[in-house]
Amino acid sequence: MEKIKLSIVYYSATGINYQLASWAKEAAEAIGADVRLVKVQELAPEAVVNSNPAWKANAEATSDIPLATSDDLDWADAILFSVPTRFGNVSSQMKQFIDIQGGLWSQGKLADKAVSAMSSAQNPHGGQEATILSLYTSMMHWGAVIVPTGFTDPSISKAGGNPYGTSVSQGPDGKMVEDVKDAVFHQTRRLLGIAGKLKA
Repeated sequence: MEKIKLSIVYYSATGINYQLASWAKEAAEAIGADVRLVKVQELAPEAVVNSNPAWKANAEATSDIPLATSDDLDWADAILFSVPTRFGNVSSQMKQFIDIQGGLWSQGKLADKAVSAMSSAQNPHGGQEATILSLYTSMMHWGAVIVPTGFTDPSISKAGGNPYGTSVSQGPDGKMVEDVKDAVFHQTRRLLGIAGKLKA
């Protein structure tokens, strides 16, 4: 069977969602998927980014990651988003990327693609679930097939028990509080499995 094509589209200010996206890429490549890891365009002024050491360090460390385009969505059989929450919604960077996909949407090129999402916030109840659900609302308009994690693997409960998609909170040291790597791997494999059935 033809390889499943996965686009991992992320936005990350200080690196947490980049780490989630990187784990997803590792999981997908381990089972033979064709993977594109892409980031959405930064909208914050350079002076703002540079004023935050963690933000600046992440921007520099990921400067070689390609910017996401409509072609990355058109090409993919499956799409995995990773985005931090902003007041319980997706970040403006990701929102803009979604908002400019009207051309693909109007041609029906986003329908029937398998999609899933991950998120992060600075505290355990910082809006991660609402952010994922907000993103899924856009996916419903696309006619995409939403693939939540549910409680389909013990790793979901181990990671905090978010059935919509893997989510994390950030500790005072800037690191992830929850142990979510296994959940990211499971979510990625599940997404690819559903995408494979749809493609077949």
